[in-house]
Amino acid sequence: MLNYEITSVVGKHKLRKRIGRGNGSGYGKTAGRGHKGAGSRAGARTKKLFEGGQMPLFRRLPKRGFNNFNFANRYEIVNVAQLECFDNGSEVGVDQLCQAGLVGKKSKIKVLGDGELTKKLNIKADKFSKSAEQKIVACGGTATVVS
Repeated sequence: MLNYEITSVVGKHKLRKRIGRGNGSGYGKTAGRGHKGAGSRAGARTKKLFEGGQMPLFRRLPKRGFNNFNFANRYEIVNVAQLECFDNGSEVGVDQLCQAGLVGKKSKIKVLGDGELTKKLNIKADKFSKSAEQKIVACGGTATVVS
């Protein structure tokens, strides 16, 4: 009598499917790819919403309403705690924030009040939250809105 035991070694790894190894394997001849067509060729990939050349659904449906995406003002956010990397009494603007790696070039900046500030800084940004402005002024610095 054989005593089979399932251990952590037995059945741990599933064998890969060996395709194109004869009709007896069940995956011979077309190797599970069907007959002809793009799906049978190597490197065949389609986009997620591809409908076989038919006009896609999102182009068949009418578009209605206004979308503000292209006109919306987007701000890159800098928290007060991140401004600690600058020297005491220094001027901080878009260029300085960009050099420090906090924002990208040509971006609008909003300073938020998350964290603590211990240095006197003169900060120029497009927007300030109330708490950020209070923390900057409390340390003896200035918060200047640049438009």
